[in-house]
Amino acid sequence: METRTTKIIYWSGVIFMSLWFGASGFFELTRNPLVWDITLRLGYPPHFIYILGVFKLAGIIVLLVPNRLLKLKEWVFAGMFFDILFAFFSKLSVLGFPATSDALFAFVVLLVTYLMFGKLYSSAMQVVGS
Repeated sequence: METRTTKIIYWSGVIFMSLWFGASGFFELTRNPLVWDITLRLGYPPHFIYILGVFKLAGIIVLLVPNRLLKLKEWVFAGMFFDILFAFFSKLSVLGFPATSDALFAFVVLLVTYLMFGKLYSSAMQVVGS
């Protein structure tokens, strides 16, 4: 795959995940019933919902900084992975399998985006990790 194609796929995924997590984080911080009520129903305490909102917004800021903060971006990808994983299993156990479709879709987009991140920055990550 060409570098140009990899960059297009990567940035499309970053923009999608930023919109997804940005909206979710904003709704969590503003107690929007659309997100807030479902998250409470899943069993998460109010203070945790605020923490999720703050970290989601901070994470998308890191993702949107081009060609910098590569190690921190890896942590953001990990945080998004765990958020999606916990959302999937929480929804599965409380709301049933049909409610998990958004988490499954987000996981696929995140996986593809992370794979493209690895292709684009693998050599830079080796230098940073040394």
